[in-house]
Amino acid sequence: MGGVMNDPRLDRLAQILVRYSTAVKPHNLVGLSGYPFSPEALPLMHAVLREILRAGGYPIPYLQLPYSEGFDHIFYQEANDDQLKFREPWSEHMIRSLDCDIAIMAPTNTRRLSKADSTRIALFASSRADLLTLYLKRAAEGALRWVISSTPTCAYAQDADMGLPDYEDFLFAATWADQDDPVSMWSSFSNEQSALVAKVSGKSSVVVQGPYVDVSFSILDRKFINCDGRFNMPDGEIFTGPVEDSANGWIESTFPAIYRGVDVGKVRLVLEDGKVVQADAEKNQAFLSSMLDSDEGARRLGEFGVGTNQRISTFSRNMLFDEKIAGTIHFALGAGYPEAGSINESGIHWDFLCDMREAGTITFDGKPVYEDGKFIL
Repeated sequence: MGGVMNDPRLDRLAQILVRYSTAVKPHNLVGLSGYPFSPEALPLMHAVLREILRAGGYPIPYLQLPYSEGFDHIFYQEANDDQLKFREPWSEHMIRSLDCDIAIMAPTNTRRLSKADSTRIALFASSRADLLTLYLKRAAEGALRWVISSTPTCAYAQDADMGLPDYEDFLFAATWADQDDPVSMWSSFSNEQSALVAKVSGKSSVVVQGPYVDVSFSILDRKFINCDGRFNMPDGEIFTGPVEDSANGWIESTFPAIYRGVDVGKVRLVLEDGKVVQADAEKNQAFLSSMLDSDEGARRLGEFGVGTNQRISTFSRNMLFDEKIAGTIHFALGAGYPEAGSINESGIHWDFLCDMREAGTITFDGKPVYEDGKFIL
């Protein structure tokens, strides 16, 4: 992993995750996992573990079987239907018990499940939809503070067409871990984004139009959320949950859509009364169809978001970063976030990204608020 193991930026990223994103307090139960887990996750996990202990928290490292490299391929290849649907007796208890949860994404092969049976992955996901609903509900209530982050890996660098040192610079810049006091930087960013949320709050209808999208939907009684580094790191977006039966129009992903390591290329979605009635992928159509057929909520929008992170400008094939690109928007099918008012439940949450920087508008209640990738302030 190059020099990252001794890189002070790694320690600063751990400080962001513990001191800012999850704000770990003494005696908090803090989950720590890889998502997926791989040996390349360990340097950042070690740094996070130190910060949790320094904050007085009780660290609980754990391994999620299907989200661990090597294990996941065997699991989907060998497990029968009962084993795919089996739920560990402690999984619900752990979700109800944790005060904080920190997940580190560190794949060594981002395409490891490309040939896995999509119906088996969908069965696993649908059997755990209520656990995801519980997780998001506790987060919406403020009872669970969670964050997902990444660490530099060769796989991520290759996906982004970068050398590993260049990717390290990219990741640490996007998270502000390259700054001497990144926690204060994120605090200032949070305040700036509050103004954007105030500008779009209290609206009822949205129309999004551009080269890759023409869709309208309702946000009546829904809230926009300021994504300021407390759930994702890096962060930089505002999002809401469209009213579930309101979306009409079409969406084309500007960039390849990737979910659980499977690349389906660019996707065109057609929505009628909130439901996807047509979904066409450049490749791996069977996987896309299986995911959208996995449960009732998978074909409805759970999220509409607008990227605002000026430190991310290039597509890296990692949605944790890509959905934050300033000048892009994204729509997610599947599980919505209760804190935004969404009531859509599903075992999936799949983001599709549209570039608005060349042209495009977003209007709220008939008034333009966003043009060509920028908010009109």
